[in-house]
Amino acid sequence: EGYNNPQVSGENLIGLSRARRPHNAIFVNFDDEEIPTKPLDAAVQTWKKVCTNPVDKKVEEELRKLFEVRPVWSRNAVKANISVHPDKLKLLLPYLAYYMLTGPWRSLWVRFGYDPRKHPEAKIYQVLDFRIRCGMKYGYAPNDMPVKAKRSTYNYSLPITVKKPVSHTVSVHDLKQGLGTSGAAGTKKPASSRYKLKESIYIFQEGALPPYRQMFYQLCDLNVESLQKIIHRNDGTESECTERDGWCLPKTSDDLRDSMSLMIKQIIRSTRPALFSNTTSSEDGKEQLAYESGEDEDDEEEEEEEFKPSDGSENEMETEILDYV
Repeated sequence: EGYNNPQVSGENLIGLSRARRPHNAIFVNFDDEEIPTKPLDAAVQTWKKVCTNPVDKKVEEELRKLFEVRPVWSRNAVKANISVHPDKLKLLLPYLAYYMLTGPWRSLWVRFGYDPRKHPEAKIYQVLDFRIRCGMKYGYAPNDMPVKAKRSTYNYSLPITVKKPVSHTVSVHDLKQGLGTSGAAGTKKPASSRYKLKESIYIFQEGALPPYRQMFYQLCDLNVESLQKIIHRNDGTESECTERDGWCLPKTSDDLRDSMSLMIKQIIRSTRPALFSNTTSSEDGKEQLAYESGEDEDDEEEEEEEFKPSDGSENEMETEILDYV
């Protein structure tokens, strides 16, 4: 607050090009001993400043109920369950939850006072970084896939780039009035669903392709019985929570990725059989599909068509962190 960008030419500015964002989120690492039980005073004051109408108070109550039912949420999952302006959600989340930076719950928002490292049942809330495998060894090239990438490397710019596309700046007045990023109150969508994302943005279902080539799923949102059996193999015998596997058995994430990759390959095979016409018939259902861990291809918030992703990197976790620093 009170910060002014330096008056310098965009051609020779090196370093950060924007003021720090005062959203007051609390970040927690997996190896931190304590977890926060309440928000920062500044987060409370900031939310109270913009929470000035009945719609905002209703959204706050809805989010509280979500965290009561389920103590750990991704931002996309919240946005698929509540209709709230993205810029207001940035202020509301730090008011009700803290953000995990590392470990099996990284990139997720956790209800204040809840420590998933102490609750074996919290394994269902762990995150799975899943990327659709493509390449000739899998039978189809990236351009053949019926799933688009969230970002192109040709359009990528660093978060500190000065010359970025100009986006509409949402003022405190706009937030108090509850207007969208377009600044127009008269949109076609009803207020109850104007900002909602589709369910597929956070839920994996058998027989359906993910909306993007890289997805961050919580284990409880993998709506396939065979995948849930993999997750719950050690129910009742969990003894240690590790940074890599959480409360699950070792290699659980790899087993899930293998199973999901086979499901997706079967879908693509059924919709585009020509892609697989030259593959050998000796392939069996347990193909070796090595997990490709290339550069984080994506993420950040894929809004409905009338919204634009926030400025900066479109890597989901990176962009979300940058919203609060």
